[in-house]
Amino acid sequence: MEQILIRNMPGGTKARLAARAAAHRRSMEAEARAILQDALDRDPTSLVDLLAMPESAEIDFEPERLGSTARVADL
Repeated sequence: MEQILIRNMPGGTKARLAARAAAHRRSMEAEARAILQDALDRDPTSLVDLLAMPESAEIDFEPERLGSTARVADL
C-alpha cells in the first residue's frame, strides 16, 4: 500500500476535511482518499502517460484497475 504525507496545507483545510468526513460518516483518511480518487477519475491518465512517469517501473499493470481492458493482439 502506498502512503503520502501532505505538509503545509492552507489554514482550515484539516478542519474542513474533518467536517466533510463526518458528513460522509468516514475517517479523514478515507475522505482524503475518496477526494483524490474522484479528482483523478475526472482526468484519466493514459497508459502512455503512466509509462512515461519516473515511477513507471513500480506500476503493476492491471488493466481492470486502470479502467482499461486487455485484448490479444491480432498477429
